[in-house]
Amino acid sequence: MADIDFEYERECDNINCRTMDVNLKIRLLEKLKQHHRQRREPYLQQLAILQERIRRVC
Repeated sequence: MADIDFEYERECDNINCRTMDVNLKIRLLEKLKQHHRQRREPYLQQLAILQERIRRVC
């Protein structure tokens, strides 16, 4: 997940440094944020499953 987060932050910085219409920049950042959430979701689900298994054992 660290790689996914790093890539997201790098892309955000890249968009923020560009000279473009503010509305376009906002739309691009929102789309990037949504993509970031979608990429992280399966990993978060797996972590939740593992945490639940650990709780059951303890």
